[in-house]
Amino acid sequence: MEAAELIKKVRKIEIRTRRISNQIFSGEYHSSFKGRGMAFSEVRQYEPGDDIRAIDWNVTARLNSPYIKIFQEERELTVMLLVDVSGSNLFGTQLQFKKDLITELCAVLSFAALQNNDKIGVIFFSDKIEKFIPPKKGRSHVLRIIRELIEFTPESKMTNITEALRYLTNVIKKRSIAFILSDFISEGFSDAVKITSKKHDTIAVQIYDNRETDMPDLGIIRVEDAESGSSRWIDSSDRKFRENYFKWWENQQKSINEIFLKSNVDVIRIRTDESYVMPLMNFFKRREKRR
Repeated sequence: MEAAELIKKVRKIEIRTRRISNQIFSGEYHSSFKGRGMAFSEVRQYEPGDDIRAIDWNVTARLNSPYIKIFQEERELTVMLLVDVSGSNLFGTQLQFKKDLITELCAVLSFAALQNNDKIGVIFFSDKIEKFIPPKKGRSHVLRIIRELIEFTPESKMTNITEALRYLTNVIKKRSIAFILSDFISEGFSDAVKITSKKHDTIAVQIYDNRETDMPDLGIIRVEDAESGSSRWIDSSDRKFRENYFKWWENQQKSINEIFLKSNVDVIRIRTDESYVMPLMNFFKRREKRR
């Protein structure tokens, strides 16, 4: 992609996603995630009804009048985006590819973090760690993330979610908010999710296309695995074949739900042909109610 075209595309995504982030998600984002703890702010005179456990006895003795300590939540957080860049994300039959939707979601979350003065970092993964952008603050850093999301080309087309989660646990020592953006067409990551969720506030964002949930009747067609490159001819007009395909999708979703439920991981599901605004809003509202 030419530099001028890339800059134009980055700017377009910035304008659209920053507006959405500022107008819709900023308050919800702030109230949905807790800070790292409580930090001392100031002292004030004791008032009837205050918790006596908050009395600052040193100040009280010095001023000969009861004073209490006031604490505020430490707001600075680290947000990590674990972005699946495997071959299956170059798929979409309606408005956009999964990759394009992931890019916009990452931009929205990045600007929400920026507005709340939080750090934001990214791990690009396939079946290996493709790229790591350490968490930082600032608009220029967010724009760099968007540029990478647009033009990054992975070395591998395969998927290994476990590898990404292990890397996160090893490289980010303090507790963070970790968004995993993937279609989760992968296996064997349940143990890694369980370990990661104990250290980080983990949220799974499943991106999928409606053609992945239901095989249409298109007659005899050639299908290709975007990750392995293998292909074969199938008869999509065969009702039994379509029923089996639907059962496979249902079983896969059931397995994913069980993994995340056991690990206490929130799940956001977004289709490529729908707006991401409501799914994100609903997620933030659920989180706010639990606080």
